[in-house]
Amino acid sequence: MKNLKYLLLFLGLSLLIAAYLFYPKYQRGMEVDALMQPSQYAHTFINMDKYFPSKEVIKSDHPYIFPKSTSIQLPTTFDYKNQTLTTSDYLDSTGTQGLLVLQNDSLVFEQYYNGQTETTRHISWSVAKSFISALFGIAMEEGHIKSIDQNVEEYLPELKGSGYEGVKIKDVLQMSTGVRFNEDYADLNSDINRWFRSFAFGDSQDAFAATLVRSREPGTYNHYVSINTHVLGMILVKATGKSLTEYLQEKIWQKIGMEHNAFWVADNEGMEMALGGLNATLRDYAKMGKLFLHNGNWNGEQIVPQAWVKASITPDAPHLMPDSKNSADPDLGYGFQWWVTDGNEGEFMALGVFHQMIYVNPTTQTIIVKNSANRHYLDVESIYSSGVVTLELFREIAHQ
Repeated sequence: MKNLKYLLLFLGLSLLIAAYLFYPKYQRGMEVDALMQPSQYAHTFINMDKYFPSKEVIKSDHPYIFPKSTSIQLPTTFDYKNQTLTTSDYLDSTGTQGLLVLQNDSLVFEQYYNGQTETTRHISWSVAKSFISALFGIAMEEGHIKSIDQNVEEYLPELKGSGYEGVKIKDVLQMSTGVRFNEDYADLNSDINRWFRSFAFGDSQDAFAATLVRSREPGTYNHYVSINTHVLGMILVKATGKSLTEYLQEKIWQKIGMEHNAFWVADNEGMEMALGGLNATLRDYAKMGKLFLHNGNWNGEQIVPQAWVKASITPDAPHLMPDSKNSADPDLGYGFQWWVTDGNEGEFMALGVFHQMIYVNPTTQTIIVKNSANRHYLDVESIYSSGVVTLELFREIAHQ
């Protein structure tokens, strides 16, 4: 009986300790689940710093203000696969919160909806990947990274034994690592949702990356794996000795006249969500479009190496081309963390889930930025889900 009492006491103390340790995580998970319900997207996407740890990116000492030109009217309708869509209905149904158009570097349209304003910082989701690419090009130019033909483990020995061992950095940049990963946001048990739950708990993203395994030969198949971008972020931090926040502020935010502070949400280890956690204003996202439209040059100063910009928006292998049979996303091609369209106008895009977009058309000198809280995004049967439909709207605007 005495031993039983001790056993019960031990079990009771163990339960109390477990509750103390794990209840905050459980509560955190429930809070994040509530925030990520479709009815809450519009609020959540412009208030991420209220719910996640974040690191501030300080605005430029010399902010750049876009000159304004004659305002344009959006097309009343546009066509997609022989179907005519009403622009206003489409913008509303895709949960648009901000829409901005530049023509010849001048602001010709800017409108806000659903809680966003010109000073509101909206989460980029995967648009952040294109910022990571730009930082990578700068780090290469500065000599922090020797070659994109090096293997990942040369910088990240902690990923030996994972699916990233033996993978060239170039294949990581081009979403061709061969790492097995399910990026289906509608599947609660997918890898991307497992990662997000882990991130919501504050767990290490570096540790998550080390759990992934290989399923294909690297460099042979275009398969979008968001954790690839996290690995690029890990390399940047290791190679530069600076956080992503510090490096972004020094090399881009200050250099191209960003008007507002941004922030990067981070895990409990202080590592930024490289794959999609940057939050900025609509106009400041547009400045990244302008930077890449001008081949990395900002008003006479080369910020991102010109050769890197060209490589970033140029598919250089059959599996990276639009319509490739060796691509999980054959509607679009892929460069270094930028999407490349079909057609002959040199268009390219930064894309994030729920319809975050930076569209660049060098032929018409058009940049379009869209922030959204698309409640239809997970419904693959809905015409409001696909970003390719939005591309047709952007093309209509670019050719007005």
